[in-house]
Amino acid sequence: MSAETVPVESGQDEEQGTEGRKGFSRDVLKLVSGTTVSQALVIIASPILARLFSPEAFGLLAIFTSITKVLGVVSCLRYEFAIMLPEEERDAVNLLALCCAIVTGISLLTLPVMLFFESAIVTFLNAPGLAGNLWLVAPFVFVTGLFAALNYWNSRTRRYGRLSVARVVSSVAITGGQLAAGFGGSATGGALIGASAFGQGVATGVLGAQIYRDDRRRFSRHVSLTGIRSMLVRYRKFPLFESWSGLLNVSSWQLPSLLLPVFFSPVQVGYYSLAFRLIVLPMDLIGSAIQQVFFQRASNAERDGRLGDLTEPVFRILLRIGLFPMLTLALIGRELFSVVFGTAWAEAGLYTQLLAVWALVWFISSPLSTIYMVQEKQGFGLTMNIANFITRFAAIVAGGLTGSARLSILLFGVAGIVVYGFLCVRLLMFSGIPARRTAQIVGKALLPFLPVAALLGALKYAGAPMILPLVVGIGACGLYYLFLLRKDPELREVFSGIGLPGMR
Repeated sequence: MSAETVPVESGQDEEQGTEGRKGFSRDVLKLVSGTTVSQALVIIASPILARLFSPEAFGLLAIFTSITKVLGVVSCLRYEFAIMLPEEERDAVNLLALCCAIVTGISLLTLPVMLFFESAIVTFLNAPGLAGNLWLVAPFVFVTGLFAALNYWNSRTRRYGRLSVARVVSSVAITGGQLAAGFGGSATGGALIGASAFGQGVATGVLGAQIYRDDRRRFSRHVSLTGIRSMLVRYRKFPLFESWSGLLNVSSWQLPSLLLPVFFSPVQVGYYSLAFRLIVLPMDLIGSAIQQVFFQRASNAERDGRLGDLTEPVFRILLRIGLFPMLTLALIGRELFSVVFGTAWAEAGLYTQLLAVWALVWFISSPLSTIYMVQEKQGFGLTMNIANFITRFAAIVAGGLTGSARLSILLFGVAGIVVYGFLCVRLLMFSGIPARRTAQIVGKALLPFLPVAALLGALKYAGAPMILPLVVGIGACGLYYLFLLRKDPELREVFSGIGLPGMR
């Protein structure tokens, strides 16, 4: 049954359904507000940072971040995802305590490993600028792992405002530290790494302090060794399946930053990192907020047999939000980066063009990926992440062996389109939405972009000045969103706080 035809049996049910729709959008907006401010700071500062720091410095930061993300994904052994699932508050509290214990142990084990093997790691990655900075991996893993656990507790309790505050504080600390280092004459990769570690630590401290202030009585009342052991066993599928799945998934994301310096140098990693940063940030603005709220709602909808009614409108909204700007970026990315960041970063703009379609497919499938966790199909998730890792690894190595960083990035993007496209279709099918219906929704969303694509293609083919297709592309995106907000009721509901049809 489609979202538009879900019956309302009584005035009371209608009132509850309206409140549910308002609640979904209200929660999304709370997360979006903090994410908007934090990412706006990053976007505004990026042109300045790109002129203060070299591509190599950005490359060193990307390599360090990749190492911490690979380790950080298993810092709680994925028990953080289980925090959303129990019906009893007692169980969720003990899962949070379990996560805190695990991340502490793993972080303590990481420190001596980084210190002992620093020379070997630096040599393998062809990144001498990392020397002296790898000890920061252990505290970085601790604060990011703890933040992840607190984040899911925060989503469960629906205190999304706290997370928004933490994100803004993190962005201010990181960006402020990087700008201070750059203007102070320390425009190095180490300065970027230090500022990032400091900002993440501040964000975790802010979120942790807010949660402790509001929820400490729950913790003191419910946490026990017996409860922790019970949760360790009850949700053992998460470390047994989801840990490997998550490790493969994050590793596949970080492969460019870890393998490009092996075949080329940190400079290519710098181009990729800026391209990735700017292509993902705008999409993550809405996508991450929807993912967190969708996860919480999907857990309830699955129990009530309404998962399809929730999923289809969310899929349509994600598609309408992401399709137009990403496809536009695929055509004018080089021009955009040359104008905004300077001609030295034109190669990063080309990388953006090669990755734009992949970013669109990822943006749509990422919030929906919580469906397989809600349905406890961790085996499927593991299979998809194995496929993702293998195809991406092969893509980058193939480009590396030919001596072409561009080919590596292109093949990386193509592999992502295939894997994430299949994942998206399967997730929708799990929700009860057939592939034919998915194709119809995609086709309808694609139509408004075709005239713009033809115009941009004609301008570039005719050799028009760089600024002209850039102005046309940006202008078309602005008009598209204005039209959607006026004519599209589902998208308007998300931003107005009215609600989503799937929440009836």
